[in-house]
Order: sequence, then C-alpha cells, then structure tokens
Amino acid sequence: MDTSRFLIVGANGQLGRALQSKYPKAIAADRSVLDITNTESVEKFNWSKIDVILNAAAYNKVDIAETPEGRRDAWAANATAPAHLARIATAKNLTLLHVSTDYVYDGTQPNAHSEDAPLAPLSGYASSKAAGDIAAQVTPNHYVLRTSWVIGDGPNFVRTMIGLAEKNISPTVVADQIGRLTFTDTLVEAIDLLITKKAPVGVYNVSNGGEPGSWAEVTRAIFKALGREDLTVTDTTTEAYFASKPGVAPRPLNSVFDLSKITAAGLSPRDWRETLVNYVKQQ
Repeated sequence: MDTSRFLIVGANGQLGRALQSKYPKAIAADRSVLDITNTESVEKFNWSKIDVILNAAAYNKVDIAETPEGRRDAWAANATAPAHLARIATAKNLTLLHVSTDYVYDGTQPNAHSEDAPLAPLSGYASSKAAGDIAAQVTPNHYVLRTSWVIGDGPNFVRTMIGLAEKNISPTVVADQIGRLTFTDTLVEAIDLLITKKAPVGVYNVSNGGEPGSWAEVTRAIFKALGREDLTVTDTTTEAYFASKPGVAPRPLNSVFDLSKITAAGLSPRDWRETLVNYVKQQ
C-alpha cells in the first residue's frame, strides 16, 4: 500500500505524531492546512492525492465542552468534521479511519464494552464523539476505533504523575474509574493492521491488554517504575474528587473494552503495565 497517499488529520496530537512516525511519507495536515470543521476548506482540499484518511483530530477539553462555547467547538470538531470527511470519502471512494473514545459509553454496565454496546454519552464532549462515530459509519469504507486513556508524545496523565513525583507530591487519585491505558504505538499498530490487511470495515475497540485498573492503580504503577514507592497514593471517588469543582463533566466509571474483535483481526495488545514501565523509562 502506498502510504504517501495517506492523509493524517490532527497531525500534531499524541496519535498524530505517532502516525507521522509510522508513515513518514504520508501527508500530515493540521488545521492551517485543512480545517475539517469548515465545509469550504474540505471542498477545496486536493483529494486526488489521497486514498486513506486517518482522522486523529478531536476536541478533547471534556469539562470546557460543558460550556456553551466549548459545546459548539466540540460538536464542530467531533461531529461535524467527521461528517464532512465521510461525505468526501464517499464521493471520492476513499477509506476513512476515525478515532473515537470510551466516553461514547456511559460506563454503567458491569462487563467490558463490546463494539455493539449501546451508545450512551454522559456529557457534551461524549455526545459530540458519539455523533462523530455515527457520521463516520455512513461512508462504506470506514473504520471507527474506540480507544481509552491514551498515552503518547504529549501532555498526558502519566507525564503529569511523573511531574508530581519530581516535586515529591503524594497525590489523591480517583479509584472508581476502571480501564486500561492505550499507548499510541499500540493504537498505530491496530490502525496499520486494519488498513494494510484490509480488515472488514466497522467499529473496533482498541486499548492495551492486561488486567484493568483504576487511575489510582496506574499512579502506583508509575511511581513503582520510577523507583518512588516512598510516595503514597490516596484513593478517592470520582464524586468526591470533583465535589468542589463546579461545571465538571460526568465521566464513565467503566472504560474497559472487550478486545476480542481486534484480537481476532490479528492484534495481540500488550499488557498496559509492562508497556507503562518502558514508557516511564523513556521519559
């Protein structure tokens, strides 16, 4: 497959950088090159050089999306933009791969979420992402990858906790949100598998493997990898943590994915705990 005919949208984010590393010949587009929220910008773009659209762009300011302005921005980037890309993909016979989130689920079910679990977004951000999922699936040649707790090259939870360790801070961390980290190299591996092997189109859940854990457990694993087990992590609930923070969006408590579909496609996601140790060592 000619990767020079790949278009990476959202090229400057954590996943976008990882995709550029994987596909150095691809066309990388940030908003200055292609504004996917703008109909005219999408129409004027030269699509004759593109076979595959990799949409890693998103508005992910979860709490700000609860404000009127933030809600508009979230819907433009997360719902309207995928609809624009799906329309172009259909008109030009392109493949569209769109990256989504665990937030499209409400996290109330006790088991891991399968791809056909009902969409039940809890917030403005989550609703916009669910709408984007639906929009992307309109075009025939589509892949929608739902992922969770992404860690890569950029600001993220792991780097925040490393920063706290450097300041000798023992944090209080939410312990009732359960999921798995998704490292961008794992996500890129899944994307490459689906695209290059021409896997059946549809929705795929993707995260690292291993036993799920809470954000508090992730923090303890980070401190252990740093050799800073002298720092303590105090568990709290989501409700208690955000009690004094008005305007906060609700979060799903269960973000665990059933990974059987992506595994059947040929990916064996590495344990997030093992991958975390290697990531921490590289920081």
